Formats: sequence, C-alpha cells, structure tokens
Amino acid sequence: AFIPDFAIKDDKRTGVPMTKMTPQQQIFAVTLPATALSHRGFLEMNSIRALEHVLFELEGKDYRNPELYYVSIFGKPDPKGTWGWRFEGHHLSVNVTIVDGKKFSVTPSFFGSNPATVKQGPLKGVEVLKEEQQLALNLVKSFNPDQLAIATIDTSDLDKKLLAKSVIKEVLTTDDPVVDKGMIQHKGIQYADLDPKQQKMLLRLVNTYLGRFRPELLKGTRYLGNLRDGDHLYFAWSGGQKRGEFHYYRIQSKVFLIEFANTQNDANHVHAVFREFEGDFGRDLLKEHFTKHHGQ
Repeated sequence: AFIPDFAIKDDKRTGVPMTKMTPQQQIFAVTLPATALSHRGFLEMNSIRALEHVLFELEGKDYRNPELYYVSIFGKPDPKGTWGWRFEGHHLSVNVTIVDGKKFSVTPSFFGSNPATVKQGPLKGVEVLKEEQQLALNLVKSFNPDQLAIATIDTSDLDKKLLAKSVIKEVLTTDDPVVDKGMIQHKGIQYADLDPKQQKMLLRLVNTYLGRFRPELLKGTRYLGNLRDGDHLYFAWSGGQKRGEFHYYRIQSKVFLIEFANTQNDANHVHAVFREFEGDFGRDLLKEHFTKHHGQ
C-alpha cells in the first residue's frame, strides 16, 4: 500500500488497526471511506476485504483478516481546514487530502483482488474488479494491427526482473510516494488515433477508476479536464488478450496515471492503481495552500 515517506516506521503499516478498535470505532473506521467513495467504490472496497475470508480458507494464515485494516489521520480534522486521512490494508489504499475544506485529492489509490475471480466456495464467481479488466480486454481486441503495434509496449529493453513471460508483471510505480516518470517511457496509442467507438471505450475504462469516488470530490480536479485531451491521453498494453493470459496496461494523461497488472496466480490476481504525477497526497494543492496562506 502507499505510505507517505514521513509516516514510514520500520517498513510497517502505520495507523490504528481495526483489530485494536472497539466495535463502535470499527463502524466509524469502515464507514470513513464512504465519505469519499461512491456507492460502487465502497462496494468494491468491502468486497476486497471480504476476499480475506477466501484467502484464509485457502491459506489458513491469521493475517488474512478483513479487520486487519488501518486508519491514519494527518493533521487536525476541521470542516474548513487542511488535513487528510488514509484507510488501508491488504490490496487496498484509499488516501484523501482536504485543503481549506473545499479542495480534494484522492490519489494515490490502490485496489487489488486475489483471487481476481473466485473459483470455489460461497463466493464462487465473484469478480471484484471485473470492469477494470474486461473493458481493457475489449478495447485491445478492437484494435487493428497497426493500432495494436503502437499500443504494445516493447519490453525487450526492460530489466528482466520487471517481466513475467515477457509481460510487465507489476505496476511499475510500485508503492513509491512519488511517481517515477522514468519508468513509463512508452506512452502507447493516443486517444486521437482511436476511432469514435474506441474513444468511448477508453473513456469508459478511465471512468471506471474515477467512478470509485464521489462526484462532488472530483469536481474541479484536474483529472476530468484531461479526459478528452487527444494529444495527451494514451493507452499502452503488454501481454495476452484473453482471460488467463498475463496482461498489463496503463493509461496516462498530463496529470494522471492508471496501471493495471494481472500476472500472478495464473493471471487471477489483480493490482490496479490510480496516481497523479504531481498531486499524489495533495502535493500540488498543499503547495498552492502554503504559497497563498503561509508565504512558503
């Protein structure tokens, strides 16, 4: 998960785990993300937590626990103030920064799913991040050979440690608090080079990530203004085009970056992140705030 560098302590998660809370505090903790997430986003979050039951049945490990999620508060909560919070645990990190009580950042965001599709048990058939995967597969399958060649990432020069069967095996930005632009040189195919139907498919895929959050938080953010910027919105692909085949994709604009990887457990284990190049943890908003109000 994503932890700001100032909060890292001995490489362990920080914050208060739900396992150490009273029942009432646990209710408050698990509903805190609902202040930022949409109905669908909140459902995805709790479905990810529910998969801990599946992993416990498969592995028998005590740390597979849907209550082993942590809450951190940064600054002093104030309806008109500047502060932030994080809810995180296995395969989940929701980070919200509030500036002057009216400007918001919801990145970095990490949603993962293991298994991607539950194969057995009471939750058999559940696929938490289905749209994030299927919409991308549909888009890639719609490409003609020339489009596919442009979109496909050449992995021949990448460090072999980053690959699995010649496919990028993990989100390249990892858990670094700052996106390393040097890791994402190949941008892929431009939005402007897609036909109208494909453009709609790409926008629908992007909106799957944005749609995790309450629309009132996204109003005025820089994400929305970059969606139809044909010169700066790109889609890139690595891997097979069928379920069960390793695959990775990323979408980027001048402002945001989306990465998705499904290469573990026979391509049944998903990691998906939504990042900002300059605004993770509200860095751009905080810079503006301190310049305006504190002369820094």
